[in-house]
Amino acid sequence: MPKLFPDDDVKSTYDVDFRALYREGYRALLFDVDNTLVPHDAPADERAKALFSMLNEIGFKCMFISNNSEPRVKTFCEAVGAFGYIYKAKKPMPGAYEEGMRRMLSDRSTTLFFGDQLFTDIWGANNACVRSILVKPIHKFREPGQIILKRLLEAPILLSYRLLCSNKRKKWRVPLQDGRVVF
Repeated sequence: MPKLFPDDDVKSTYDVDFRALYREGYRALLFDVDNTLVPHDAPADERAKALFSMLNEIGFKCMFISNNSEPRVKTFCEAVGAFGYIYKAKKPMPGAYEEGMRRMLSDRSTTLFFGDQLFTDIWGANNACVRSILVKPIHKFREPGQIILKRLLEAPILLSYRLLCSNKRKKWRVPLQDGRVVF
């Protein structure tokens, strides 16, 4: 199960202190789109646009790694002004994560991945040896049936992860905007 466990988890991508991550030496960010940044199939909203404007200002290169179709990912990428995207990524296979790092001229030590699903996003990042951050899905119940089924299958794994984390201090935590680092 450790391959399915994230390196860390946060309530929302929008809670993360990205400036602190930049100070820690991270330079490249890989993101899933649906339910990580916006509800499933929703267009880029003002909050997402503001986030990527700030990430660009800080100096991050950002890419989307999605199993979705090109029109969905391309439109979102263009709307927020990200560096690029990989569609039909075949997550949890590591190839798209590795290709994303290659395109951004980054490596495993300077790259983070944010996603909302264990079986695709987190497992894939872990397969590529990229630090993985699990975010809570934005709208968990406005998803296609196959994703709802995956979430039901993920539930016992998430419970195991949470029990393990409550008994053990992690050596690394994502900094949050309000300065909190909760163990």
